[in-house]
Amino acid sequence: CIPTEKHLRPGGTVSGPLLMAMADTAMYLAIFSRLGLVAMAVTTNLNMNFLRKARLSALVGHTRLLKMGSRLATGDVTIYVDGEDAPVAHASETYSIPPRK
Repeated sequence: CIPTEKHLRPGGTVSGPLLMAMADTAMYLAIFSRLGLVAMAVTTNLNMNFLRKARLSALVGHTRLLKMGSRLATGDVTIYVDGEDAPVAHASETYSIPPRK
């Protein structure tokens, strides 16, 4: 993700809503890379921890699927400023997967 000036909060930090959208999109892509597109699969929980200031720079998310069940998928996303070792945010997520025929 490459944030722009419009994504900044006062003080020059990238906004939380952008980081949350990035995490949710990353999890969405990870789940559907395994299942294919599933209509009506939705986020049921997203817990976000903001760990330090995310400055205006490219952001990288590392996504792990922890469990792919038939009805729920859980995983986490750790977000970094590109080129830095310390994460700026961490999200834990659960998706509800509707029954498939």
